[in-house]
Formats: sequence, C-alpha cells, structure tokens
Amino acid sequence: QVQLVESGGGLVPPGGSLRLSCTTSGFTLSHYSIGWVRHSPGKEREGVSCSTFSSDGKTYYLDFVKGRFTISRDNAKNMVYLQMNTLKPEDSAVYYCAAVILGRCQSVEDYDYWGQGTQVTVSS
Repeated sequence: QVQLVESGGGLVPPGGSLRLSCTTSGFTLSHYSIGWVRHSPGKEREGVSCSTFSSDGKTYYLDFVKGRFTISRDNAKNMVYLQMNTLKPEDSAVYYCAAVILGRCQSVEDYDYWGQGTQVTVSS
C-alpha cells in the first residue's frame, strides 16, 4: 500500500526557510516520479517541483520557485525533501507530496498517489 506522509510545515516570516519532508512507504521509491503540489484557497493546485524516477533523473520547478526551492530524494531512506528558501507570502499553501510510477510529473494530473498535506504559512 502506497503511503506518503508530509511533515515540516509551519509558520515562517517572509524571507525565511523551511524544509518539507515526505516519508514514503509501500513502494520502491526509485521507480517513482515524486513531487510537491501546493493548494491555497481560491487557487487551483499547482505543481511546485518534481523529481522523475531514478533512471530518468530529471527535476522540474515552477518558474516562481526556481532558485529558491530545491527538491531532493533519498531512495535508500524512502524520503523526499523540499528545501524552501527566501519564502514569500505567495508561497503560503497546503503542500502535498505526490507520486506516480515510472511516469512524468510535470502536471498535477500526472500523479496517482497523494499525501494528506502540510500547511505552510509565510507571514510576519
């Protein structure tokens, strides 16, 4: 059973940093493309970043977060991370970890499995 559990969200002032973690279980992480999707009230879900399955080895970022966010994965530990620096109020949202086997991950609709989300609030 595929499970994704996010952690690391919280309240941070503008310009601050957070690192989100996604603990995965029930599948072989290296076979999956995995990413982070965020959703804030009144807006559509948007893919923030994704890392394709290991033999493909690509990463993608939403233009708005390029240079500020970094996705990483540790397949041996079944963990995925999103390091978020220079946070802005517009980054406030619920962040979801999502996965799809041996597939692309550039669109929100690409994902088959989702975590429950973790809230990120950027405010002074």
